[in-house]
This record gives sequence, C-alpha cells and structure tokens, in this order.
Amino acid sequence: MSPPIALLSVYDKTNLLDLANGLHGAGVRLLGSGGTAKKIREAGIPIEDVADITKAPEMLGGRVKTLHPAVHGGILARSIPSDEADLKAQQISPISIVVCNLYPFTDTIAKPGCSLADAVEEIDIGGVTLLRAAAKNHERLSILSDPSDYAEFLAAWKAGNGDVGQATRSKLALKAFEQTAAYDEAISGYFREQYASSDLPAEKLAGSVQRMALRYGANPHQKPAQAFVTSGALPFKALCGSPGYINLLDALNSYALVKELSEALNLPAAASFKHVSPAGAAVGVELNEVEKKVYGVDDLKEPLTSLACAYARARGADRMSSFGDFIALSAPCDLATARIISREVSDGIIAPGYSSEALEVLVKKKGGKYCVLQIDPAYTPSDVESRQVYGVSLQQRRNDAKIDANLFTNIVTKNKELTNQALTDLIVATLALKYTQSNSVAYAYHGALVGIGAGQQSRIHCTRLAGTKADLWWLRHHARVLALPFKKGVKRPEKANAIDLFVAGEPLEGAEKTQWEALFETVPSPLTEEERRAHAAQLDGVACSSDAFFPFPDNVHRARRSGVRYLAAPSGSVMDAECVKAADEHGIVFAHTSLRLFHH
Repeated sequence: MSPPIALLSVYDKTNLLDLANGLHGAGVRLLGSGGTAKKIREAGIPIEDVADITKAPEMLGGRVKTLHPAVHGGILARSIPSDEADLKAQQISPISIVVCNLYPFTDTIAKPGCSLADAVEEIDIGGVTLLRAAAKNHERLSILSDPSDYAEFLAAWKAGNGDVGQATRSKLALKAFEQTAAYDEAISGYFREQYASSDLPAEKLAGSVQRMALRYGANPHQKPAQAFVTSGALPFKALCGSPGYINLLDALNSYALVKELSEALNLPAAASFKHVSPAGAAVGVELNEVEKKVYGVDDLKEPLTSLACAYARARGADRMSSFGDFIALSAPCDLATARIISREVSDGIIAPGYSSEALEVLVKKKGGKYCVLQIDPAYTPSDVESRQVYGVSLQQRRNDAKIDANLFTNIVTKNKELTNQALTDLIVATLALKYTQSNSVAYAYHGALVGIGAGQQSRIHCTRLAGTKADLWWLRHHARVLALPFKKGVKRPEKANAIDLFVAGEPLEGAEKTQWEALFETVPSPLTEEERRAHAAQLDGVACSSDAFFPFPDNVHRARRSGVRYLAAPSGSVMDAECVKAADEHGIVFAHTSLRLFHH
C-alpha cells in the first residue's frame, strides 16, 4: 500500500519545518513547490518536487507551478470506483493532505508606493486553486491553510493513524473557504478602488460606478471610508456635494421609509432624519392655515404641492431635532419643496429626481457644497444584509415586513371604531418605528409623525419622550405662540429655538434670558398652567404605535395624556390584559399587531 501524500506550497513558512518533520516521521510522502520544497530539503527532511509528478517545470517566473492534472486530479479524486479508475489510467496518486497559504496581497497594497503592477504580482492563482480544490473534497482529504493548526493536526493524524476525522476536515475546509473569500474580497476591494470609483476619470472607469469615497466614517478620525456595491452600480449618485458615512446611513434609511410610506398610503412622503432615526416623517396631507403658520410656510409665494406639505410637516414635527437634518423625499423634488428646504439648516437631501428649478435652488446651499443625492427609484436591495461590529460579522434577512391596513385588524378593546385618518396615522407611526433606533414609540397626527421616543432602554421612557415631544408640538399651535412678537430680521433657526423655549416653559436666567428676550418687540409672558391644560385638552385623535409590546399599563395612561385615541403594539406581555383594560378606561382603540419592529 502506497504511503499517504502531502502537498506543501506555502508563502508563510511559520511552523513549516515542524509540520514537515512530523509528517515525514508519520510515514507521509512529501511533495513541495518552489521555495517550500527548498526550505524543507535544506533542513534535511526528504521531499520531492511537484515537478517530479507533473513532469513539467515551474514556468512564467513561478506563476505556473501546481496548475496541472497530476496535482488537481490527485486532490479532487473522490473515493468512488470511477474516480479511482481515472487516477489509475492516468498514473496519478491521490493526495491526502494539502498545506497551502497565499501571497501577502493585503500587506503588499498597504505599503507606501505600491504600484498596480506590484499588486497584480501578489494575486495568488495556484494557491487559491489548491485551497478551493482541497476544501471542496474535504470529505476525503485535509486542507491546512493556517500555520497555527499544524500542531493540532499532527497530533490528530498520529492519534488516528492517518485519519483525523471528518469533524477536523470540515473545520479546516471552512477555514480555507473563509481565507479564499477574504482574499478575493481584498483583491476586489483594491480593484474597486482602482477601477470602480466615482472619483475616477471616465477613461479609467471600468463599467458602472460601484464605489464612492466618503469624507470619513462616523467620526473624522475614522478614515478611509467608502460606500460600495459588489455588483451593478451604486443605486444613487451625488449631484452636488459629497456625503459622509452618517449622511448615507440617514439617507438610505430615510429613503427606505418614505418609499414605503408612499407605497402604503399612495401619497408623497417626506422624512427628516438625524442620527439614523426620524426626527419627523409625514405624507402629503394638505396644510390648513393654522398649520402653515405653525410650520413656518405661510409666507411662501408658490402654492404648496402635496410633496411640499409632506416635508413641511416632517420638518415641523420637532424643529430642534431636525436642525441639520438629512432629508428624504419619495417623489422628485419640485420647486415648492426646494423653497422650503432652502430656508432650513440641513446637511443634504435624497430623492428619486429633481426638477431643474428645484436643483438650481438646492445647489446654492452651503456655498455649493450642499449634498444632493439622486437615488434610482427602481433599486431593490438584497434580501440579506450584513454588518460588522467589533470585527464580528452579523447577517440577517432584511426587514421587508409590509406595514399596511391589514396589520391593525386585531382590535382588542371595546372601542373598535378605527377611522380612515386614524389608520393612516397608525401606518405613518408604525412605519417610522421600522426605521427608528429601538426601543421606540411614535405618535402621529394628520399624516405626520409628531413625537418619537427613540433608543431608550425602557418602554415608558420612550412613551414619555415621544409624548412630551407631541405635547410641545401641539403647544406650538396655541394662538399666543402663533402671535409671538418677533423683531424683524430674526432668523428662522432663532425663531424655532425661541418658540421651543417658550412652549417648554422652563425658566431662563442670565445671558440666556437676555438673549431670548432680545428677539422680541415686547417680551411675552409665559403660558400659564391653566392655558397649557386648556390647550392640551383640545388635542384628541392622536395615533400611537410601539415597536414592541407595552410591558405595563403606565404606557397607555401616559399616551392618553397626549391626546392618543388609537394605539398599536405587538402582543406578548404578561400584562397585555391590564394594558387593554387601561385602554378601555380611556375609550382608546387598541390594535394588537403580530409584528415586532426593533431596528439597530
């Protein structure tokens, strides 16, 4: 019986001699290529050259060494009669162990002054082929791609008299597949940067634009940063300015939200995003005269389109949080919407298109550096999404759950009168939660998100935070707020901040008080508690949705204080019955959904 054969062809020669000596001592016949065979032979360990079985010398400066039927036939042959007959007919011996690792491509391209030619020479062909072939046939043979596995393998080989067991072979095969995948990703990443970047001149660009360099990552010290796809073209392009990493997180999350909102309600939709959660989101419900004043668009000369109404509502839900937002529109941006955007402080916008007049307005923002992204409305993302956290890759199916009227049919309270407007608001609130950092609770009214509590560790804090925002939003409708006597020339952000301070009712002192008072012709007196309570009592019909179940009825009681008449949340809490009972006490319509919507 012929001895088992090990083929060794490695760049990294760590622990190589210990392995070769151990295999030789266990009666394994050694074959080696190039420098691997030379190193082992110089150590006095018997080894044959690959050329001894291929009958072909290494050629093309070492580019071709192991690519031969005598090598890969010996690796890929299965333990079945037909394969064994083929080996016998071709006088090829089966190979039991392959030891291989790859040229240091990533180390090479990381060196200062690395040229394209240098990188090309470090693309391993034979090594990758050896790894993949041996890993494919791991039912019969072992592939060693990591020097740290040598000692354990040797011990298992000796203990098993030449059989390390299927579990070991499987583990080693997976490691080899992971190594080739990472190697290919490093190579494609390098050439994506060389040939598939939006920064390249057209004559150097290879096919569609797959990559966009970003200014930096989440923070300025996190460089380099990029956005890319592995096939086809990026689904968006920059018409003006340059997006950052967080810009794109906001842009892509917010566009997904408005696209779904528009599809669900057949209305144009808009969102105002900050730090990967919506500060506001709305559909194009027409604004009445009071709302035009509340949202600061009553002075616009152009008639408000449905899309303009959507953005006015989205931006006006929480003006303080929306300061410096990233905007998403479900429909091509028109001039009326661009006029509103031009007056606000924001970082950028994403939309499926722009009218020429709208684009002319937007590109003038920030001295021509305003980020204007155009996204392909036909783009469909992959069903599977991945991310890395602390070097660990996570993968899951993309959250493609549909939010529509069918989600709210299981009404568990005595009051079951769910109006069309309430259904619209529940869809708006629930879809907003789908793209809000969890835990989260959302309040909606007249097609707009009016309060959101995002990223809190407890449900009641989400409910309180969202409710407080909704309360302040409603106070901005108070007649005295609408009539605040601002001096001429006060800027929109200053007005927004001043109104927020006024409706919050927190006492001001020192320089802050002086600066605030200086904005007015006459200093307004604070809203009294009686005025606040009377105005709050006028708000009714608000919809509230939660991304997970309400664990206690305190959430229901708090929601009702902010005018909530319609609730939606998944069931599953041991306190479900108590929450329903609390809703019945308030005459609230409560729909139990079957859908949790955590987003992280």
